[in-house]
Amino acid sequence: MIEEIKEGYVKVEREHGIATIEFFHPQSNSLPGKILDALAKEIHSEGINDSTKVIILRSGGEKIFCAGASFDELAAIQNEAEGLQFFSGFAKVINAMRTCGKIIIARVQGKCIGGGVGIAAAADYAIACEGAEVKLSELAVGIGPFVVGPAVERKIGLSAFSQLTIDASMYRPADWARRKGLFAELHADSAGMDDSIIRLSTSLSQSNPEALKELKKIFWHGTEHWDHLLKERAGISGKLIISEHSKSFIAKFKKK
Repeated sequence: MIEEIKEGYVKVEREHGIATIEFFHPQSNSLPGKILDALAKEIHSEGINDSTKVIILRSGGEKIFCAGASFDELAAIQNEAEGLQFFSGFAKVINAMRTCGKIIIARVQGKCIGGGVGIAAAADYAIACEGAEVKLSELAVGIGPFVVGPAVERKIGLSAFSQLTIDASMYRPADWARRKGLFAELHADSAGMDDSIIRLSTSLSQSNPEALKELKKIFWHGTEHWDHLLKERAGISGKLIISEHSKSFIAKFKKK
């Protein structure tokens, strides 16, 4: 199944109880609203599909896992309501990953920026390869990682999250992300990464699905309020993105 989106896609492939959800956008796998909506929809759908035992979340291409928010759509936001609607897309994806009754393995083949870090953090198990540097660039844009922040902080702790947030222009190497717990595994190349993903997903697909569902509940215990929290955080970003600071930064970025 492929959900066609102008200049991008979200597609799902299923085999032997393993559902692979892949997203792609030609602008460095950035995330416009339609891709966010489709991702949330497919994650929820596979979560309630009895034939799906485990989910692999991946992106197309080789160099960048996800560049975060679409700058074209950020530039088009004219008021707080539109800002809330756009950033709520990230909230929907993270909450879909959180409430999905299946273990989600993220395949991180390249750089994670902004919302991409949030998606990697919301996965239950992220497997990456060298070159998967991470950066929370939101403060440089004039906002902050408000929506993805709870997922990132939950995974790597307040100190590491604060470091990423405050130094918004610097990439941290993939090994830093592994040592902080964002990545469960780090491999020298994509072949090693993919071998490990096949091994783990195959093993999980043969595990007791009820046991995995109960484990998932334990992993995410204490996040039951995120439906409200992430929407509230989306409102903060939605307000800040229409500030002169943000508009100026986005205009300069798009001229590059």
